[in-house]
Amino acid sequence: MTDKRMSRWYFGGLASCGAACCTHPLDLIKMSYSLTRFAIYETVRDMLSSSNQGPMPFYQKVLLGAFGGFTGGFIGTPADMVNVRMQNDVKLPPELRRNYKHAVDGLFRVFREEGVRKLFSGATMASSRGALVTVGQLACYDQAKQLVLSSGFMGDNILTHFLSSFIAGGCATFLCQPLDVMKTRLMNSKGEYSGVIHCLRMTAKEGPMAFYKGLVPAGIRLIPHTVLTFIFLEQLKNNFGIVVIS
Repeated sequence: MTDKRMSRWYFGGLASCGAACCTHPLDLIKMSYSLTRFAIYETVRDMLSSSNQGPMPFYQKVLLGAFGGFTGGFIGTPADMVNVRMQNDVKLPPELRRNYKHAVDGLFRVFREEGVRKLFSGATMASSRGALVTVGQLACYDQAKQLVLSSGFMGDNILTHFLSSFIAGGCATFLCQPLDVMKTRLMNSKGEYSGVIHCLRMTAKEGPMAFYKGLVPAGIRLIPHTVLTFIFLEQLKNNFGIVVIS
């Protein structure tokens, strides 16, 4: 019999937190987003895999990743909004600045001054992006790792984790870029778009490549974060995970 270690439900949040420390520290307050999507995906995946005595089919990983990411995106919307406001505060005139003391103060002030609905403004876009990112990162990482290991050329080691997470980061960047382009256009709009559908139609008129403007900078930001997240996650699992005897 051999011992196998399974990830604990909160390891994904810790791994993402560690990756954010290295890539973009201000995103640390969005740990609720990654904690939720990793917890849903990894918990359900491990349950289904153990009951089926084998890895999940790729389409099930995609569906599970989309559900986990959509849920995480919704739950993480308030922290994301406060994060954006805190970063943009310095660009405003002193009399218009919100001057949140910290992220928790920002959340309470938005709730008290603007109501609970304001905390979830932009939830549709955030949830949709969360679904795409999670499919690209978690589902594609699992599938890439499964394919690399099944080839027989590499073992379950840090090089395999690096290669699989690099592929997953590329997939996540490719899937999310069209939504990020529209989100940026809508945020910078001065009234030229009446809504998301109108923005989609106007961008489509410029050709398919219009949806992938800024792809390289986006990859430079997301791929290293994805690589570090999964390397940290695998180390947490291998050293502190739940031991399963098989």
